[in-house]
Amino acid sequence: MNNLPDEDWDIEITPKNNLFDLRLKDTWHYRDLLLLLVRRDFVSFYKQTILGPVWFFIQPTNLAKISTDNVPAPLFYLAGTIIWNYFSECLTKTSTVFKDNSAMLGKVYFPRLIMPLSIVFSNLIRFAVQFVLFIILLFFYYFKGAPIHPTIYIALFPLLIILIAALGLGLGMMVSAVTTKYRDLAFVVTFGVPLLMYTTTVIYPLSTAVAKYPAYSWLIKFNPVTAIIETFRFGFMDNGMFSWGLLGYSVAVTIIILLLGIVVFNKVEKTFVDTV
Repeated sequence: MNNLPDEDWDIEITPKNNLFDLRLKDTWHYRDLLLLLVRRDFVSFYKQTILGPVWFFIQPTNLAKISTDNVPAPLFYLAGTIIWNYFSECLTKTSTVFKDNSAMLGKVYFPRLIMPLSIVFSNLIRFAVQFVLFIILLFFYYFKGAPIHPTIYIALFPLLIILIAALGLGLGMMVSAVTTKYRDLAFVVTFGVPLLMYTTTVIYPLSTAVAKYPAYSWLIKFNPVTAIIETFRFGFMDNGMFSWGLLGYSVAVTIIILLLGIVVFNKVEKTFVDTV
């Protein structure tokens, strides 16, 4: 009987036993694939529209005459919309990641986390494009004498981006588990997410919601996206109802949702090919 020489393997595929295991080491090995998918998503998106990045800059106007707390309306709306756009895009596209990529996922092995991560990072590039316009608009109104002043809380900006990305990723992974069996749910998510925007302070300040609708203001306050948007406005414009308590609540909710999303995603990942 011949003795076979020992062989060194770069990657070893083993079954998962821990639902919280993201196999980040394997994901790092496939970082080139992640970059390729990010580039594909970004390029394909802007090839579908003549306006390209400018499309995101067309923001809602003040048709309802809602107060913006003395902040110029275009700047106020842009601050809320760029945060919401990032969250909603991460959520809606991650929620159908199994269905949209079933052909690839059923034929080739790679860490499945690559797909939702590529969505988060590709949308981060889009967010960066929008954020550049926001900064330009911010300086424009600042030098025009508008009552906006950056505060020290601007240092929380990186945390806010991590929170909104993690929140969209976690919710998206949970919904993706259900859409593998019930595909119609994807249409519900696509229709429902824009409606959820009205339970956040995207197009109105929290102060207005508290003053005019006190019976429903708790629903807006305890939407985890609200504290993120309010902190963003407070940091860059000294506008909004900043609260460490509400921000801490958003952090806690985001962590819980992300952990649940990881568990559900890992559980469904094993059998999704049989149901998609």
